[in-house]
Amino acid sequence: MNRELRLEPVTPDNVEQALEIKVAPEQAAFVAPVAHSLAEAYASYKTAWPRLVYAGDRPVAFVMGGFDPDAEIECFRCGIWRLNVDAGSQGLGYGRLAVESVLEEARRRGSTRATVLWKPGANGPEGFYRRMGFEPTGQEFAGQIVGAIALG
Repeated sequence: MNRELRLEPVTPDNVEQALEIKVAPEQAAFVAPVAHSLAEAYASYKTAWPRLVYAGDRPVAFVMGGFDPDAEIECFRCGIWRLNVDAGSQGLGYGRLAVESVLEEARRRGSTRATVLWKPGANGPEGFYRRMGFEPTGQEFAGQIVGAIALG
C-alpha cells in the first residue's frame, strides 16, 4: 500500500472525499463534522485554510487552520480551528502531520504563536494537543480551553 503522506487543499475535485472523513463515535461531541467546517470556511471565514491529509490516494484526515492577524478575538488570529482524523486512521501520525503543517504555514506567514481550542472531556483531544506542545493559556472561549504554542 502506498503510504506517501501529503496535504492538499479542499477543492471541488476532492470535497466528497473530505465529507467522508468521520471521527470515532465517542469523539463526535468534541469536533464539528467536516461538512460544518467547510461551510464555515467558505461562507463565514474567508481566512480559513482547509486541507486534506492523504496517505497515498486515500484521505485520512481533515484540518482547518485559520490565519487572520486582524481577528478581534485573539485565539482566532492564527491556529488550528478543526482537526478530524478518520476513525480507522487514528494513531498513525496523520493528526501530527496535520498540526505540524498548520504550524509550518503559520511560520511561513510570520506568526510567532498559534492557538487551538478544545472541549474538555475523557475522549477529547487535550492529551494529543498537549503532546504536540500546546499549553493551556488559562483562558476559555465558548466553554473550550484555549491552548497556545510558541512558534520558533
